[in-house]
Amino acid sequence: MALDAQQIAAKAGRPAEALTRRDVARALLVADSAEALAMLPDLRRQLISAGNPLSAVFWDTADAALQKIADGSATVGEVQNWLETTGTEPASMLGMLVWDEPDERSPLQAEIYQLLVAHLEELLAAGRIDPDELAQAGQDALQQHRRLQEEWMMAPLPDGRIPMWTVLDESDEEMQAEWDAAEAEALAELRSVLAELPARPVPDDDLHVACDRIRAVMLQPGWPKTLLVACGGVDPDNLPADDEQLWLTLASGIVSPREELGPADDYGDELEDDEFEDDDDLLDTDLGDTDLTADERSMVALCALDHYDWLAATIALARGGPGTSASPAALARYVGEYDPDDYDDQADAAAEMFSNAVGLWEVMGAIDDDERLTQLGWWGLPDAVQRAWQPRPH
Repeated sequence: MALDAQQIAAKAGRPAEALTRRDVARALLVADSAEALAMLPDLRRQLISAGNPLSAVFWDTADAALQKIADGSATVGEVQNWLETTGTEPASMLGMLVWDEPDERSPLQAEIYQLLVAHLEELLAAGRIDPDELAQAGQDALQQHRRLQEEWMMAPLPDGRIPMWTVLDESDEEMQAEWDAAEAEALAELRSVLAELPARPVPDDDLHVACDRIRAVMLQPGWPKTLLVACGGVDPDNLPADDEQLWLTLASGIVSPREELGPADDYGDELEDDEFEDDDDLLDTDLGDTDLTADERSMVALCALDHYDWLAATIALARGGPGTSASPAALARYVGEYDPDDYDDQADAAAEMFSNAVGLWEVMGAIDDDERLTQLGWWGLPDAVQRAWQPRPH
């Protein structure tokens, strides 16, 4: 299919003499790269005839970009950078914001995106953006151009909205809605499975012994106090008096942590090296190489376990009953058996993430010294997971 200036103008909604480099670049990228290369000289002549020659730098960079795309050597980043050198293409990521693909943008995100494009076009028309300089000056110029966009995103619109927070707030709401839906689905499936299993009576004596130990732990600084306090969202100086309430509050918090960890000075230097054998390797090498404390790495790992990780592990333990292995490797295996396609190559990572729950479960008496489910754990863990997934205000 021939690509000409009039087609691009119709798509852009403006006459050929007013087309921007971004309009032309986007049209070229939609076309087959080999065909776009062949049509490039004719398209350039058409725009010259329309009184909109653009610049030699633009056409040279267009030819180079299309050549790389055609031979398969262009990266996504290189193509995005070329688009941004047109001067009016927003950066794909600004601060904490990553724009969705055009066909996936909400009406609000599409509105803000177009307002940003219009702002950049105004700056271009006023001579405050020089596309040729962007194309020739490299990454430093692009970074400065992105800072210009970030400044606009953080400035109020005439109606008072801050573009950055407007889009991010909507994104947060969408993510929360998706999370809540997944949580509700997992809860329904867990309840369905538990309804088919024998009753799990509360082992009162075991519960009382475990809660006495938990209360003693809360008098000692460092691990596991700090992590349990953050997970459960409790005041260590004012714990629930009822054993069942205390135990389920803390156990459900391991599944869905309620609060962030406190200042590092409260816990970071008090951890013993042997409390977690694999702290340095937790999750992956990059995380292990950060300056996070062991408690912080544990919190990251707990939060990385999703609904279906917990669902698979909880169903296996509930079905197996007391004595069932609850080692990190076993829990990862249960997840793999639940959804083999997703976990064929993630068993080691899942085991490391679960190791943080296992350490806390042992403190709470849910598993024994051999990492096997106890009567207390058989009763309490399924109930704790259900409690963690109960709808609550955000």
